[in-house]
Amino acid sequence: MFDKSSQWILLETFDDFDNGLSDLIELWSTTATQAVKDSALAHFKENLEGAMLNWADNRAKSKKYAAISEELAEFEEALKES
Repeated sequence: MFDKSSQWILLETFDDFDNGLSDLIELWSTTATQAVKDSALAHFKENLEGAMLNWADNRAKSKKYAAISEELAEFEEALKES
C-alpha cells in the first residue's frame, strides 16, 4: 500500500487488493497516526472502486472484487463499532 517513502502504491491486481486489505487491517493495530490510517483507507477504496469499474464486464473478476468490497465493508463496520 505504501512504499518506504510513504507514497501510495497503486493497487492493480486482485492479489494486490487481497494483500492490501490485509495490510490495511493490520495498519489499524499499529501506532500509525489516524491521518495515515484514514488516507490508506480512502486510497484503498478509491483503487477498489476503479478496479470494480474496470472489470464490470468480466463476471468472474467482478465477483472476486465484490468479495474484497464485502470484506472491506465488514472492516469498516467493525471500525464504527469500536
